[in-house]
Amino acid sequence: MECIQEKFKKYCICTYEPCERKSRCCECLHYHRRNGELPACFFNKEYERTYDRSIESFIRMHKK
Repeated sequence: MECIQEKFKKYCICTYEPCERKSRCCECLHYHRRNGELPACFFNKEYERTYDRSIESFIRMHKK
């Protein structure tokens, strides 16, 4: 399956500038999963900007 990067640009909220996986959802998901993390699109703007992609951070965000 071919990734349609242009289609997903509007959904990618990642603010980490050197990221080479922006708008490449499959690559991003696999990368973060390997690291025990979640991608930026799982977080709200406040939490995304911390660059803490941990599952614990995701849970804290939802307990707020």
